[in-house]
Amino acid sequence: MTNNAFTSLTDKYPELAVCLPDIVNAYELLEGSYSAGGQVLVCGNGGSASDSEHIVGELMKGFMQKRPVPDSFREEVGALFPGEEREICDNLQGALPAISLVSHTALMTAFMNDVSADMVFAQQVYGYGRRGDAVIGLSTSGNSRNVIRALQVAKAKGLKTIGLTGRDGGKMKGLCDAVICVPKDSTPDIQERHLPIYHALCIALEERFFG
Repeated sequence: MTNNAFTSLTDKYPELAVCLPDIVNAYELLEGSYSAGGQVLVCGNGGSASDSEHIVGELMKGFMQKRPVPDSFREEVGALFPGEEREICDNLQGALPAISLVSHTALMTAFMNDVSADMVFAQQVYGYGRRGDAVIGLSTSGNSRNVIRALQVAKAKGLKTIGLTGRDGGKMKGLCDAVICVPKDSTPDIQERHLPIYHALCIALEERFFG
């Protein structure tokens, strides 16, 4: 598969060419989930928590393209709320359903306090996840325990698992259907390259579903 987003990525970051087969694999898994009506769950810690929020932001609204809602939805809104369909529908955008598991402060703090900090993402995967959905876990070491537990629960529930990590891959490498191991060792270097990788994935998905 060839996609301009991936060509642009490796042109800007030649060292990521080694990751390209895994990036394409991750894209195909995500595309398959969305084509089947699924959703994507995203988790990570620290800077990777911020990346989780960032990914969801690019998927849930227009990123590089306009995403007008379908005419059939406009008609439905118009039938229910005559005269208001333009104001409502012109201010909605097509979405690729995605949930950041780092965002739910009350749930997370209660679960960490009452049950287990290591299981806080896993609990959400268990609650939200449906067979065929996808989980993206970000961990520069590949060994973040709460991310690993989330991936384990995802596999047990039949979700597709995707990892973004560093050169070694850690435990994540054996748990992911697609794992993208940035060929760097330091946390800042790895995270700086995770961003253009997930941007390319989001651009490619947007082109597929809204292009």
